[in-house]
Amino acid sequence: MLFLGFCLAALFVAGVVYYLFIHRPLRRQKVASRPFPPSWKTLLERNMHLYRLLPPELKERLHPLILIFLDEKRFYGCDGLRVTDAMRVIIAAHACLLVLGRGIHHYDRLRSILVYPSVYRTHEETHYDEDGVLSLQASERLGESWHEGRVILSWIDVIQDSRAEQSGTNICLHEFSHQLDQVNGPADGFPELMPEHSPREWSQVFEQEFQQLRHQVALAQPIVLDEYGAEDPAEFFAVATEAFFTRPKELRSLHPLLYEQLQIYYQLEPGTWTP
Repeated sequence: MLFLGFCLAALFVAGVVYYLFIHRPLRRQKVASRPFPPSWKTLLERNMHLYRLLPPELKERLHPLILIFLDEKRFYGCDGLRVTDAMRVIIAAHACLLVLGRGIHHYDRLRSILVYPSVYRTHEETHYDEDGVLSLQASERLGESWHEGRVILSWIDVIQDSRAEQSGTNICLHEFSHQLDQVNGPADGFPELMPEHSPREWSQVFEQEFQQLRHQVALAQPIVLDEYGAEDPAEFFAVATEAFFTRPKELRSLHPLLYEQLQIYYQLEPGTWTP
């Protein structure tokens, strides 16, 4: 019986090793070699402002990542929404833009994307009263990111943000940046850094910038970062990511150290992209 258990465990480990280190890389290589449909290029040119800004060489690097993402991730429509190929491509393009300089493996844990037609409602636990009764409070959401590999999005906000120029906000970038933050554990504003990236510098800069944003929000001062980033370090990282891609020149001018840290992290420099 012990020997049988050992054999089953060995077979399981061998299967995992085969899938992670042989099957998955080979499949990704095969999928990435497929031609990127010209209709998808046209779709992105018309509906994704950030795609139009990308230099040609970065577009060519982005295309195979989109193909892999669409091959591996599952999309589900909610509240009666039928998810079309156009929706899937636009969402995938935003997600893959974040890993253009880092690699698609950062989404290995991501399994599904749930898409609502618009803002959706959730019920949150608030508190127990003196009789032990739990109160639930409804709240409206544009999107969410879960550590177990699930992203939830409001389509109307996705497409509006996708088409907007220098809006400062982008729900896709926001929620998928949470997924990157969760690669090394719960979202805390300290994602997995590359070996050449100094954790000490990241911590110092982000703590300083986070506290500065909280101070500016408290005083109602004009800011380039969305005030939602003052909620906690995880939201600050997501909001900073939105600004890095959608208002890079302003971020670089007003928050040069923060821009530099994000440039090192994403291995991209959107401040140099032009239409």
